[in-house]
Amino acid sequence: MSGAIQYLMCPPDHYEVDYVINPWMVGNVHRSSRERALQQWQALYRHLSQWAEVKLIQPVPGWPDMVFTANAGLILGSTVVLSRFYHPERQGEQPYFKAWFEEQGYTVHELPPALAFEGAGDALLDRAGRWLWAGYGFRSMLESHPYLAKWLGIEVLSLRLVDERFYHLDTCFCPLSEGYLLYYPPAFDAYSNRLIEMRVPPEKRIPVQEADAVHFVCNAVDVNGTILVNWVSPELEATLQERGFTVVQTELTEFLKAGGAAKCLTLRLDETVAPQSEPVATVLSRTVTLEGHLVDSDLLTRAVDCIVDNGGSFQILKFQLGEKRQSTSRVELAVSAPTEEALDTILSALIERGARLSDETLQDARLERVEKAGVAPDDFYVTTIYPTQVRVAGQWIPVQRQRMDGVIVVKGSTAYCTLIRDLQVGDAVVCGVEGIRTVRQASKERSSQEFTFMGSGVSSERRVELLVEQIAWELRQIKERGGKTVVVAGPVVIHTGGGSHLATLIREGYVQALLGGNAIAVHDLEQNLYGTSLGVDLSRGTPVKGGHKHHLKTINLIRKYGSIRAAVEAGVITGGVFYECIRAQVPFSLAGSIRDDGPLPDTEMDLIKAQEDYARLLQGADMVLMLSSMLHSIGAGNMTPAGVKLICVDINPAVVTKLADRGSLESVGIVTDVGLFLSLLVQQLARLGQVYKRPEPALAAR
Repeated sequence: MSGAIQYLMCPPDHYEVDYVINPWMVGNVHRSSRERALQQWQALYRHLSQWAEVKLIQPVPGWPDMVFTANAGLILGSTVVLSRFYHPERQGEQPYFKAWFEEQGYTVHELPPALAFEGAGDALLDRAGRWLWAGYGFRSMLESHPYLAKWLGIEVLSLRLVDERFYHLDTCFCPLSEGYLLYYPPAFDAYSNRLIEMRVPPEKRIPVQEADAVHFVCNAVDVNGTILVNWVSPELEATLQERGFTVVQTELTEFLKAGGAAKCLTLRLDETVAPQSEPVATVLSRTVTLEGHLVDSDLLTRAVDCIVDNGGSFQILKFQLGEKRQSTSRVELAVSAPTEEALDTILSALIERGARLSDETLQDARLERVEKAGVAPDDFYVTTIYPTQVRVAGQWIPVQRQRMDGVIVVKGSTAYCTLIRDLQVGDAVVCGVEGIRTVRQASKERSSQEFTFMGSGVSSERRVELLVEQIAWELRQIKERGGKTVVVAGPVVIHTGGGSHLATLIREGYVQALLGGNAIAVHDLEQNLYGTSLGVDLSRGTPVKGGHKHHLKTINLIRKYGSIRAAVEAGVITGGVFYECIRAQVPFSLAGSIRDDGPLPDTEMDLIKAQEDYARLLQGADMVLMLSSMLHSIGAGNMTPAGVKLICVDINPAVVTKLADRGSLESVGIVTDVGLFLSLLVQQLARLGQVYKRPEPALAAR
């Protein structure tokens, strides 16, 4: 068959599912039939031999997956990039494939030992030879793609796989003749799907459904319009026939048990590249360093997840593990991404986690001027809760007024956080990721006076009483040293009977500022005036006749006096949360909303002014108690820098998770009734008695 298309196959003499290295092998170890496998392989061989010349490589005992020749390497012209298998179970195949390629006269290239690449299983040529689709994510590394471009002289388009069932590109992606593409979109991330759509016009794309995908319909061999496939649904077969393809189904179920089908069992030997192709691989890489308690704080795990989840890849260049529990560890990572945008996203997220860019590539922060008031440059850096430094004129300077979701403005030798709305024309805004670092304090070993509730997390199963004991202790410590505790509270505090307990905390000096909305104030005042909250008698839990009017009458009364303070001073309000605030001179801020009745005269309906007031009262806080008020608490949390202890209490676990999950080691979530929480807290503080004083150390015996 001189001039015919050529393929390489390997007889399944030693084929068996001997181990598990992909999801398809789970439950199939030693459950494959070698006899049926041989019959199915021979059927595929006969079909393929009708349209192509099939060469064979001798199978080797002990290497059952040699039958999947697609993973031997990637061939283009007379050049082979030899596979470097990810799993040790297949690495022993490499010398045999290398020897075969060299015997055939191919020029063989081998990747560095640290770079996994699994041949034509993860690299598929556009059938017109215009570019190479290359997969990464499970078996092949993104960092291998520049080598493919260099050695094969072709443009490489990187596609990230995200469904572990489709661990190789050829399990979910099949370029066809005439520019058509058969593929399963959910197997790829959003960026990869966009890239596919940019390169392949809609009329040429043939997306498949999951039912076809899991039968490895994309793991097909296209020989000039004849498609050899394990199985195809009638609907998809009709679609392919409409496009001019002939579909030949040949059962390969025994090989499916190992995660392969027609394409996996064959390797095209005579691939060619279009003359106009250029060796390009848009893979960008930067080196970053992480230092701290990388293992026990899960910092390294979260950093790696961040890289992978954003479409990147990584290599650990250096790893120095701390010798003792209190010692810090250090890791140096080479981070790669297929585009500059993706790399910037990854680096920005890593910087938020305390990563630092390599000193070898260190640059000053890139500054861009504001051209329109209240509008930041497109590539502005978004701040976090963590202390941040920016590099200006070769010097690192601390960013003042740190807060989440702001921008950094540099003015002379100073830098500060501000909101987008407050930007003025001409302000120099920090953009990109260069010259920025966050400062995270390494977690030190807990002393006997520190408590586990400091650890970030959400708990509905831990004993609430234990957590309350720990929080009460910390509140006592804050009060003793003249610190500041801010409470953010919602109306549920009043509904659940927690108002009297919150009032006690204020009266006894445990609260230095109170943040909320119109509703908590109205319901607290209503309770004092009528004994109800939204018309419900809180002592009995039953509605009061005509009680639905109480909250409006309360609003009207306070408006008559002009403010809550005036009503208290006139003797109209004689108890409750806001009564105690006035008596103890504890400042409060009420942020209004579109749903507010009234509102009360004290409620700030100007959103910008309300945010500014919240930020002012949060300054210098040591602890923030967030009590069943999701929206106000989120707003307060965004204004609070790292180092402030956040206690989030709500009966709804989803709310607690949202409020506690700020990446801060000082936040904790408690899923419980807020009224019960406050009752237990007041009781525990009462048990602690007078302000705790540490005993003086005893004199040493003489």
